[in-house]
Amino acid sequence: MDFRESSDERLTREAAREFAEREIRPHVRAMDAAGRFPRDLFRKLGEQGYLGILFPPEYDGAGLTYLQYAIIIEEISRVDGSIGLGVAAHNSLCSNHIFKYGTEEQKEKYLRPLARGDFIGAWSLTEPTAGSDAGGTRTRAVRDGEHFVLNGSKTFTTHGATGDVCVIFAVTDPSKGKHGISAFAIEKGTPGFRAGKMEDKMGMRASETAEVLMEDCRVHRSQLLGREGDGFIQAMKMLDGGRISIAALGLGMAQGAYETALAYAKQREQFGRPIASFQALQGMLADMAADVEASRWLTYRAAWLMEQGAEVTRASATAKLRASETAVRVAEKSVQILGGYGYTKEFPAEKFYRDAKLCTIGEGTSEILRMVIARQVLGGS
Repeated sequence: MDFRESSDERLTREAAREFAEREIRPHVRAMDAAGRFPRDLFRKLGEQGYLGILFPPEYDGAGLTYLQYAIIIEEISRVDGSIGLGVAAHNSLCSNHIFKYGTEEQKEKYLRPLARGDFIGAWSLTEPTAGSDAGGTRTRAVRDGEHFVLNGSKTFTTHGATGDVCVIFAVTDPSKGKHGISAFAIEKGTPGFRAGKMEDKMGMRASETAEVLMEDCRVHRSQLLGREGDGFIQAMKMLDGGRISIAALGLGMAQGAYETALAYAKQREQFGRPIASFQALQGMLADMAADVEASRWLTYRAAWLMEQGAEVTRASATAKLRASETAVRVAEKSVQILGGYGYTKEFPAEKFYRDAKLCTIGEGTSEILRMVIARQVLGGS
């Protein structure tokens, strides 16, 4: 085993950190306060190659490895988790779904503008009555000749209003249960397809979350992704990879929260000396550092396994569970170490605390991930 960072990975990290410090950090507070999706910033992310990280150059992608992808998400999220979340949803869910299951015509049509940042991607699985139970999807797609007519609603869709193309899951054959669910690529502006309520969230406020509504939305069968009835299986495969990106998201926020606390503890003085010299604070910082490091290697291992084409269900669930819960713990300790200042918007600790919680909910709650891991441990029983 070689745990050394390769020269390509080091350069990837340096470039992502420099971009995040230059283009994101100066605007974090303003973006959070406004609670609006920063389209101009995403154009810059596209120019940098960060919206087509996983895709080959023939589709205008950067052609990087899954580990490099995780590093980029980590470094962006170290500065602002809401931007890291947007980059992750765009890459590993919407764009990657089209890359993995789309026809060559669909790839040509969508992947190029997605990779360049001309298009923003959305991926819409969750419904008001189908969250953790994705097999309970109720949105219907009824065949009508060469078309499908979709009716239903989705919720908690990242880029649900802004997205130019959205991967939607709908039931095409109710008699087959979860094996009667299919996936479609639907463009913004399609009649009967529109955004609904925008969510006013506690954290991740620069990451847009909205309802997606379909009312007699008519799409040609050429918009079907993969085979009819394979949507649920496709979604589970996408979530395996997506959970690695959420692990990287949590890892980055944990790193940012830890660095905030460490810097403050070194310069803040009480009783005539820096608070970092007190044993109680040292214990907190040591736990934070150890948790972050453990999460890093779980995340990197899962990303490496994905790159090798190995089965990653258990590895991705484990990495996501540990990194997301670490992000919440480390962010909470960061607020505690900063004391009163940690509770104010003058320092980033409170934002890390608000943002981190989403990682234990999105793309599989911690409770669902424990079920996934248990099934793997017990051999699928």
